[in-house]
Amino acid sequence: MRIYFDTSFLSSLYSPDSNSPSALAAVPTGPAVKLVTHLSELEFRNALQLRVFRRESTLENATATQSVWQKNLADAHFELCPLPEGWIQRCHRIAQQATARLGIRTLDLIHLAAAVELEADALFSFDEKQRRLARELKLKVN
Repeated sequence: MRIYFDTSFLSSLYSPDSNSPSALAAVPTGPAVKLVTHLSELEFRNALQLRVFRRESTLENATATQSVWQKNLADAHFELCPLPEGWIQRCHRIAQQATARLGIRTLDLIHLAAAVELEADALFSFDEKQRRLARELKLKVN
């Protein structure tokens, strides 16, 4: 199985919040290709810093979490991918068919397009609009 991990899921997986137990339970223990993009990596880093800004975490915790994340990338627990070639065209098509109906944000479009273009079987996210559209795009969700 090829799973694309959205930032909302990564944040809950690595930094405790109300979705963390669900995130931990959803990650497969068996063989799976765990896909993230450079966009996911940037958003995750920024999410950790936003938690510091909002006083939901300390800078020390954010730095430690970032170190664990970097080690997991280095150890190939996730496959870090550039945005695939057809991501922007796919975004335009998805936006045209779904945004007026579902209110999808641009960054969520990019993640969905990347998941489809990277031939993911599933999208792991805690964003309900994104999950709904993922199902419409024939992706399994967590």
